[in-house]
Amino acid sequence: MSGLTLIHVIISLIAIVTGIAVAHGFLTGRRYERTTLVYMVTTILTSLTGFLFPFTVVTPGIIVGTLCVLIFIPTALALYKFRLAGIWRLVYVVGALALLFFNCLVLIVQSFQKIPPLHALAPADNAPPVLASQLVLLAVIVIVGFLSVRRFRPQLQGA
Repeated sequence: MSGLTLIHVIISLIAIVTGIAVAHGFLTGRRYERTTLVYMVTTILTSLTGFLFPFTVVTPGIIVGTLCVLIFIPTALALYKFRLAGIWRLVYVVGALALLFFNCLVLIVQSFQKIPPLHALAPADNAPPVLASQLVLLAVIVIVGFLSVRRFRPQLQGA
């Protein structure tokens, strides 16, 4: 594993773990300020370091990275500029969870490609185990998103 790959993987894993903590905060109505900051920084770094890998054609990874940067911008603005006021709370929650979804989606695909027992189980990206994992992830994110939009109201709680 090259140095860039190792750094990218570590940053991505930190983004996923802290993103799960942020999502937990959404569900419990709490704001984890430091964890959120780490999540936001590592999430954008995940996308940006992904663009450092050499490529000659547009790949799904480039598309996901570009999409994540585009989602990150309003998400960061909602949190840090508009302070979750009004509609910006919804923009932040949906954006943060969409970013977590894409980070986890890439983790699933990369795991099936790079971890030998998983690759043996599903040698193609569209194999049933890969698709099932992705559908479960999507279902979890949608459920967490629905509950988060209803429960995460930091202005009402004085957070």
